[in-house]
Amino acid sequence: MRNLTLLTDFYELTMMYGYFKSGKMNDIAVFDVFFRQTGSISYSIFCGLEQVVEYIENIKFEKDDIEFLRKQGVFDEDFLHCLENFKFTGDIFAVREGTVVFPQEPLLIVRAPIFQAQLLETAILNLINHQTLIATKASKVCYEAGNASVLEFGLRRAQGPDAGIYGARAAIVGGCVSTSNVLAGKNFDVPVGGTHAHSWVMSFESELKAFETYAELYPDNCLLLVDTYDTLKSGVPNAIKVFKKLREKGHKPVGIRIDSGDLAYLTVKARKMLDEAGFKDAKIFASGDIDERIIDTLKDQKACIDSWGIGTKLITSFDNPSLGGVYKLAGIYEKGKLIPKLKKSDTAAKITNPGLKKIYRIYDKNTDMAIADLITLFDEKIDETKTLTIFHPEETWKQITIDNFYVKELMVQVYKKGKLVYNLPTLKEIVAFSKADKETFWDEYKRRVNPQIYKVDLSKKLFNLKSSLLKK
Repeated sequence: MRNLTLLTDFYELTMMYGYFKSGKMNDIAVFDVFFRQTGSISYSIFCGLEQVVEYIENIKFEKDDIEFLRKQGVFDEDFLHCLENFKFTGDIFAVREGTVVFPQEPLLIVRAPIFQAQLLETAILNLINHQTLIATKASKVCYEAGNASVLEFGLRRAQGPDAGIYGARAAIVGGCVSTSNVLAGKNFDVPVGGTHAHSWVMSFESELKAFETYAELYPDNCLLLVDTYDTLKSGVPNAIKVFKKLREKGHKPVGIRIDSGDLAYLTVKARKMLDEAGFKDAKIFASGDIDERIIDTLKDQKACIDSWGIGTKLITSFDNPSLGGVYKLAGIYEKGKLIPKLKKSDTAAKITNPGLKKIYRIYDKNTDMAIADLITLFDEKIDETKTLTIFHPEETWKQITIDNFYVKELMVQVYKKGKLVYNLPTLKEIVAFSKADKETFWDEYKRRVNPQIYKVDLSKKLFNLKSSLLKK
C-alpha cells in the first residue's frame, strides 16, 4: 500500500497549522463531498471508496515528509511534532460504491476533528472525482451499447499510470466487461483481453501469413484485426481463409476487429461476407475513437457490431474531463451540539446544504423503481405508512405527493472513531450491485439526449434550516 499522506494541497497544511496555533484543532467538524451539475453529467456512478479507505489506513507522516515540510520555513517544531503522531480518529459515512448518485447529494461525509478532516480533503476529492467520472462515462457508453459488450482499451491514452490503472477499475464498475490493462487486471482480479495490433500484420511478408501464424498460436481465441491494408478486399477474405482452416481442425474462430474507416458500411459488408462463408457466429469487434455518441449513430445506421473497444474517449472522459466534486464544511460542534454551517452564493447551485445529513431513496412499491431522492438531516426518519410530499428545493411550487412507497438509506458508516467498521465488497460484488442499482431507474433518466431530471429534494426540516441560515 502506498503512503499518500502528502497527496494534498499546501493550503490544507497551512489551515491545519492555523487550527493548531489557535486552539481549534480538536473542534469536531462535518464536511460533505458532493458534485454539482456539470456538462453532460446528469447522474453519476459513485466510485473510489476502496481507495479512500486505503489512503486513510496508510496515513503517516514519515521522517522525510516532516523534513520536507520543515524546509518550507512555514511551520514551527511543535506543529511538526504533532504531525508525527497524526492518526485519523473520526467518523466517515458514504454511499456504497456503484450507487447511482446525483448532483448536490452528499456522497461521503467526514465527521472528525477539523485538524484531521482538513487534511483529508484533497486526497479524497482526487480519488473520488476521478473514479466516479470514469465510472459514469463507462456507464453511459455501456448503456448506449445495449446488449453488446464494451471492453476498456484506454491505458496508452490515460493521463499517467494511476489514471490508467484506477480508470480501468472504474470502467469495470461502470459496466465494461474487461480491460486491456494487465496491471489493473492483476490488481483488481478483473478479466483482461486483447489480440494483436497492425504491427503484427505488418511484420510478416503478407497479411495472410500473419493471420495464419496467429491462428496457430491461438486456435481457440482467434480474433483477427482486418483493416491494416484493405478491410473488404484483403482483411476479411484472408480472415475467412484462416477461419476455414481452423474449422477443419475442429476450432471455432472468435471473429474480426475493425479499427478504422466507415464502421457502419464496413461492418455491414463484413457481416454479409462472414455469413455467406458460413461464419454466422463470428463476432465483429469495433474500435477507434468511439464513445456513446458514435455508438448511438452507428446503431442508427444498422452497423453490425457485437462488441466495442473503447479507449481514449472513455479513459479521459473526453467530453467532460472533470466531475467537479467539492468538499464543503457543513457544521461545527460546540459543547457537543452541532452548529450548522452554510456557504452562501449568488448562484443557487453553489449554496451548500448545512448540517449532518443522509439520503433516502424512495421507490414505488408496485414497480420497485426509484421515484426520487430525499436529503434529510441525520436524525430524520421517513414514515412509510403515510403519504409523503416532496418539493423542488429551489422552485418550491413544484411538489408531488407519494403513497405506496418504500425507502432505502443510501449511506453506510465506513469509519467509527477512527476504526474501519465497513466490510469493503469485492469488485465483482460492486459491479453486480451497480448493475442492479441502475436497473431501478427508468430509461428516461439514463438516456443520452435530454434526460429527464431525477428529483433530488430536501426534507422540509433541512429546507427550513437552510432558509433560516440564508436569512441570517
